[in-house]
Amino acid sequence: MSDKSTIKSVTVFDVAREAGVSKSTVSLVLTQSEKVSDKAKLKVEKAIEKTGYVYNRDAASLRSRRSNLVAIVINDLTNPYSAQLAVGLEEQIRKMGMFSMLVNSGESVQTQEQLVKNLKEYNVAAFIICPAPGTTSEWTNKLVDQGFPVVNIMREISGAKVATVLPDNFTGTKLSTEHLLAKGYKKIAFIGGLESISDYHQRLSGFTEAMLLADMPYAKKLCIQSATNRNGGRNAMIEVLDVEPNIEAVVCFNDVIAYGAIEQMRALGKIPGKDIAIVGFDDLEDSKLMSPALSTVHVDATKIGIAVCQILSNIKDGNRNKVLVGVDFIERATS
Repeated sequence: MSDKSTIKSVTVFDVAREAGVSKSTVSLVLTQSEKVSDKAKLKVEKAIEKTGYVYNRDAASLRSRRSNLVAIVINDLTNPYSAQLAVGLEEQIRKMGMFSMLVNSGESVQTQEQLVKNLKEYNVAAFIICPAPGTTSEWTNKLVDQGFPVVNIMREISGAKVATVLPDNFTGTKLSTEHLLAKGYKKIAFIGGLESISDYHQRLSGFTEAMLLADMPYAKKLCIQSATNRNGGRNAMIEVLDVEPNIEAVVCFNDVIAYGAIEQMRALGKIPGKDIAIVGFDDLEDSKLMSPALSTVHVDATKIGIAVCQILSNIKDGNRNKVLVGVDFIERATS
């Protein structure tokens, strides 16, 4: 018998046997009753973790079928692109005759794990997850082995047995860097993102590839990591100018980083697009409306949603493919 079959067949009686308590005690813990001691609760929780038991709140109706609920676990809903992505996903899921529940991990792997643990109790049809930093393949694969279809989006986890849908991060920053080089800029920095996430490495690789192919030397000290928010952009811009006061252009990890960098430029009396060229990544709605309008890499959230739903429709076939969604460079006033 496979591990998957074993885990799926675990019952409340198995949990009780493992914990050394009665079935009624396990039931009390599962229903969060105050009538059970902390000691017994701890025993049951450890037994649940060890056996892989999943509590279904509506077991009577779910024994024969999954629900039509798709759980979307987003890494950071304060990022405007995450909202665009969630809308694109929700629209495509609805077209499949299903509905979605959106939750936010806030870039915390602990929050992510707790959210998924809670959602499993509702026997969701599938999980769509943008993994928080620190997500492991072991955790992801355990979720799959428990019988839950999983699709990772925007970021990939090495060794995870799941399909993954990503924008073509490498090509995106390669195109934007080549654009700046073609304009004659030589002193170019890359700012934003953290090495704990896969898209940082992919976008940085596109930048470095373009610089190397152009035989243009670049300093590693001008590849500056920062939080992927406005404040991260401001701080990274301060560091860039400290390292290279005569910087000519900046490639940003995303548009929000670019917004912060532009704010910092203006605070120092520098004009974006004139004194320093700058490009982003994501093409947020506000990017074309700001003054000057931000050059950026366009990532179509609807296409990501379509790719995810195509995978979900064939998930029973064990789809573990990596799908790259094409991107386009949009030239505007800042470059």
